[in-house]
Amino acid sequence: GSSDRRILSTTARPRLFDNDDPSMARRYDSRTTTFSPEGRLYQVEYAMEAINLAGSTVGVLAEDGVILAGEKKTTSKLLDQAKQHEKLFQLDDAMFCAVAGITSDANILINRLRLTAQQHAYSFSEPMPVEQLVTSICDYKQGYTQFGGLRPFGVSFLVAGYDVHHGFQLYHTDPSGNFSGWKSYAIGVNNNTAMQIMRQDWKPGMKLQEALELTAKVLVKTMDTASPTAERLEFGIVYKTPEGHVKFRMLKDTEINKLMADATPKEGEEAAASAS
Repeated sequence: GSSDRRILSTTARPRLFDNDDPSMARRYDSRTTTFSPEGRLYQVEYAMEAINLAGSTVGVLAEDGVILAGEKKTTSKLLDQAKQHEKLFQLDDAMFCAVAGITSDANILINRLRLTAQQHAYSFSEPMPVEQLVTSICDYKQGYTQFGGLRPFGVSFLVAGYDVHHGFQLYHTDPSGNFSGWKSYAIGVNNNTAMQIMRQDWKPGMKLQEALELTAKVLVKTMDTASPTAERLEFGIVYKTPEGHVKFRMLKDTEINKLMADATPKEGEEAAASAS
């Protein structure tokens, strides 16, 4: 019967666990919901690879605030930047996110994040805790790796925000539906370089200004232009006002340009740094 044929066909493939076999990936990568024999989901892994091609995206947690910054890939002086953001999106009064990956996929998830946050506020008369919002979107992303054979969302988020339970927070999510909390994190192009700098330079108790300077330093190293300016960048912060209110705002172009200019090594310094 058919079961005999199945047994025959598997015995005819003794190299079932040969990791070097390129046809192995091809055989199991057509559907997201099918495991390969080594227990991998290739489509989900490929979705994560897509993130590594996105513009540099950096998040840094400070004592008195949290920062996200991202490199814009589409820059044209004909673009009307007032009407759209490419990297940073506000979710509610005290939360915003940075996007790396396929922007059209991200738009679906951002709408869902905003709606979830408002539904929570409506039901419970208080802002949604950051981790709860991150968990909800990750549960949704995870569903696409398990049911229906649809492709996963090709999007990673850095979510930054504030709540009364844990203060300022920074989370990273990926297409598999995993998330993790960080003191500082980078996704997108050259993220290894960025993480290395932040491992060395991030320290507990950093104030917002120091953290902004660190973010600028990281972006100078990861971006492929010698002198990055506001035209290529978006910066946003969630911070506490002197009165104790938590607010979100985008940095102005003049602020971004000053940060980047201060972080860009001058001609003399560059020579000294390479000599040492």
